[in-house]
Amino acid sequence: MANIENRKFIALDISEKNYLSWVLDVKLHLSAKKLRHIIDENNAASNEEHATALIFLMHHIDDGLKYEYLTVENPLELWQNLNDRFEHLKDVVLPNALNDWSQLRFQDFKTVSEYNSTLFKIVS
Repeated sequence: MANIENRKFIALDISEKNYLSWVLDVKLHLSAKKLRHIIDENNAASNEEHATALIFLMHHIDDGLKYEYLTVENPLELWQNLNDRFEHLKDVVLPNALNDWSQLRFQDFKTVSEYNSTLFKIVS
């Protein structure tokens, strides 16, 4: 339970549900900690920065993913492995969301709250 309280945002789920929002959260938090360069190619970071970023990334992924990438010791390598595994979601989710958005009509809903609920599902 203490593990959940220490997280800055929801951990990356192994089922791929929250990858796109997780990427945004990680980039923002690493930028705030001045560690964003760690997940960029050809970075010249210190060992301490690498360790801090790796701890941060491992702390914010699902336990199943953590065990799968247990031997990865470089945060850039972990970032690229997760990117390779989940990047296809942009090709799948974005076209579906754009299609849903183009077909969203206020008059198809009985209440404003139903419309808002569908709208927020598309946006997320």
